[in-house]
Amino acid sequence: MAVTDIKKILAEDSDKDLLRFITCGSVDDGKSTLIGRLLFDSKQVYEDQLSAVARDSKKWGTTGDEADLALLVDGLQSEREQGITIDVAYRYFATARRKFIIADTPGHEQYTRNMTTGASTADLAVILIDARKGVQTQTRRHSFIVSLLGIKRVIVAVNKMDLVDFDQRRFEEIEAGYREFANKLDFESVDCLPVAALGGDNVTLRGESLGWFEGPTLLELLERVPGGGVGSCSGERSHEAARDFRLPVQYVNRHSSDFRGFAGTIAGGSVAVGDPIMVMPSGRQSQVERIVTFDGDIDRAEFGQAVTLTLQDEIDIGRGDLLVHPDERSRVAEALDARVVWMSDAPLLPGRQYDIKLGPKSVSAIPEVIEHRIDVNTLESQHVDQLNLNEIGLVRWRLSAPAAFDSYRHNRHTGAFVVVDRISNLTVGAAMIVRPVTDTLADKSRDVVWHEHKITKTQRAGQKAQRPAVLWFTGLSGAGKSSVANALEQALFLRGHHSYLLDGDNVRHGLNRDLGFTDEDRVENVRRIGEVARLMADAGLVVITAFISPFRSDRALVRELMEPGEFIEVYVSASLETCERRDPKGLYAKARAGAIKHFTGIDSPYEPPEHPEIVIDTEELSVEEGVDVVLEYLKRKSILH
Repeated sequence: MAVTDIKKILAEDSDKDLLRFITCGSVDDGKSTLIGRLLFDSKQVYEDQLSAVARDSKKWGTTGDEADLALLVDGLQSEREQGITIDVAYRYFATARRKFIIADTPGHEQYTRNMTTGASTADLAVILIDARKGVQTQTRRHSFIVSLLGIKRVIVAVNKMDLVDFDQRRFEEIEAGYREFANKLDFESVDCLPVAALGGDNVTLRGESLGWFEGPTLLELLERVPGGGVGSCSGERSHEAARDFRLPVQYVNRHSSDFRGFAGTIAGGSVAVGDPIMVMPSGRQSQVERIVTFDGDIDRAEFGQAVTLTLQDEIDIGRGDLLVHPDERSRVAEALDARVVWMSDAPLLPGRQYDIKLGPKSVSAIPEVIEHRIDVNTLESQHVDQLNLNEIGLVRWRLSAPAAFDSYRHNRHTGAFVVVDRISNLTVGAAMIVRPVTDTLADKSRDVVWHEHKITKTQRAGQKAQRPAVLWFTGLSGAGKSSVANALEQALFLRGHHSYLLDGDNVRHGLNRDLGFTDEDRVENVRRIGEVARLMADAGLVVITAFISPFRSDRALVRELMEPGEFIEVYVSASLETCERRDPKGLYAKARAGAIKHFTGIDSPYEPPEHPEIVIDTEELSVEEGVDVVLEYLKRKSILH
């Protein structure tokens, strides 16, 4: 009977779904105490553990005569001596409804890299805020990293409410401040609740002092947040399992002369015997002959399973190659853009050589340019020459060989890499891939070279009685870019000049229809337009572009594509208040209502030009007067003959 009961209990436990979550926030917000309280109140602490904590509390505790529950998590002696978390501590506990794995991560800025490690496998974040201090810089940094790593659900626990007399107004003030910041991030849900972890108020039990709060306790919220299935967490089952098939090859299995298999853990989708297979980056194809596991052959394998595939054909496959379905190909490129969290005291410098590890593949790489750094307080993009410790930026990497990968949004496992210092062999950065770079040096044969035309740019332009130029109109939505640009094109046409207008909306209907409006997509939008404008200038045209193009670094990259004097930055200036009042498409109203995210000027930054060639203040000048300003400049610079 006892054996039957044990089997029943084990079966019931195996049927529970598993939720992985991370606790993070600023230093000394009470993360370890909160986890200790969860473990203690859910009856997950053995008597000998509690006795050890009671004994250690007398030496390192901070709670007087009471047992310091934080010591259940802070296992390193240096952590106990300093009263802070240094390393990532993983703890398991279960309730009648669900199993949990908690990653307790450091709050101190010095150990942000450890926090990033803990967040990389989590699907929910519990962000703690000290009720006395409110939202701190580290709170914002951790929230931004959590968002970058694809965590969509956040619980904000305003802790130490007992130290502010359980003041409801203080809680609401902190909640409003955090939500204002979080609205700029890609979270699907943000739940805020007050807690006092030291005494247990609103952790697993309500507590009389927080009777004014009508929401759930922390444990109730953790138990009911959407999960992802048995033995997994929400992100892994609902995202990667539904994605395209991906198997990074860990090693080639040759246990006998007549067996050659390719071993690895499925990082996305599923595979079955008989399925067609493509090897990336080589592009060679075959079919799955067998799926071999430790327990024997199977007909089908799913995401998360460790398998060895044998193929019908003898083709060259090595460690680091990526097996995919031919209709679900990964990206292959020699250059890519990636968000980087820098983890080293020595700064990331463009031009310095590093090794990157993309799954099992290792390749040397050079950061070509830091496209921008993110200010974690304002989420504004800033132009910098290097990334320092704990800074986050968008970096363009040039690889020594083509590599297969996905964007991080598409697949966490095949869309991330770590940066390794070649001298010390230490991990110095963590990166999330945004997109491949499809410029003239990437995604092509090494035998492809730029074709020099027999008819030169100067000859084409001379035939049109003009010099080639790119007039890059930039400004907020509603500033009047398109109005002035359209009127300018008409004026040039009537004067017999050859021009073409690239309008932002028109380009997004075709060339850039696959791009959204995140900061990363805006960068790629501008890059593609810059390449098109470059070709049109080569045809001798006066090219007019009308795009918000919010980031200075992106406009600077386009300028570098052109010959000196060809790129003319036209800043169409108007205040945000004026643009909102005009609001020709009703976009600002939708953005204010939360219907549009990543809207420039509202929840996405705009960086005005610092030294534009032309400024048109549409609050002072009419459209016709703005056109006259541009025409006068073009004549003065001898662009129009």
